[in-house]
Amino acid sequence: MYERMLNKQEKPSLEDMTAYCGENAGLFTQFNEWLSKTYDTDREITFPYGNQYGWGVAHRKKRKLICNVFAENNAFTVMVRLSDRQYETVYGNVQAYTKEYIDNKYPCGDGGWIHYRVTCKEQLGDIQKILSAKCS
Repeated sequence: MYERMLNKQEKPSLEDMTAYCGENAGLFTQFNEWLSKTYDTDREITFPYGNQYGWGVAHRKKRKLICNVFAENNAFTVMVRLSDRQYETVYGNVQAYTKEYIDNKYPCGDGGWIHYRVTCKEQLGDIQKILSAKCS
């Protein structure tokens, strides 16, 4: 249902990735532009972690990775790592859907990784809160 762009031989443009997000193309554009403008991130289209991840947009501040945004059929997924303290700052202000991701994060040091799928405006708002906690 939420297939990713997995053909490593064909590097997509940002427009191709946006179109692939289908009904959530506007949210994909809104999120990438918000992150670039709000936190002055550099964007790069990459195929970073192998065949199950596919093509995504890497957002970096200087050389530090902020997150990866993977285009999916009618959605997109944001892969981001935060510390436990950063997650705690947003936990009380997000919907149950988002809390589920935080509760089940992939542990890494003091914190962990989430792969947060966005399919609606409320989820977009929550991932923006998470990125704000990471970048502030």
